[in-house]
Amino acid sequence: MSEAPDLPDGYEFSADPDRVDTDRVHRWLSTDAYWATGRPRDKHERAAASSLNFGVYASASGEQVAYARVVTDRALFAWLADVYVDPSVRGKGVGTAMIGAVVDHLRPYGLTRILLSTEDAHGVYEKLGFRPLDQPEKWMLRLSG
Repeated sequence: MSEAPDLPDGYEFSADPDRVDTDRVHRWLSTDAYWATGRPRDKHERAAASSLNFGVYASASGEQVAYARVVTDRALFAWLADVYVDPSVRGKGVGTAMIGAVVDHLRPYGLTRILLSTEDAHGVYEKLGFRPLDQPEKWMLRLSG
């Protein structure tokens, strides 16, 4: 698997959940993320509380510029979710570097698989070793509604 790219100068990665700007992240997701538009604040907070939370921050100001969370059993499986990069820093390599840092953070757990779903960022994830499912016919989904 390829090595995680470094963050561009002026940005830092953190796995400290206390650094996450919950207001900003909820606003990003609930208003600008196709998979989470309209997500209520309480659902966002419950999801984050049950997940590992990651951020990228501008070194000078401490302002959060990207977010991701992971749902995992810390032994076999992880689901990468809610990956969001602020439009002001898109195209600078922040998102790719963040996902690489997340994967590195998870490596000590010895997970056998990390899954995600995306409509539009396949190329970003492929750079970091993600690929389409070999046998999608084996996977099932149950939607609540």
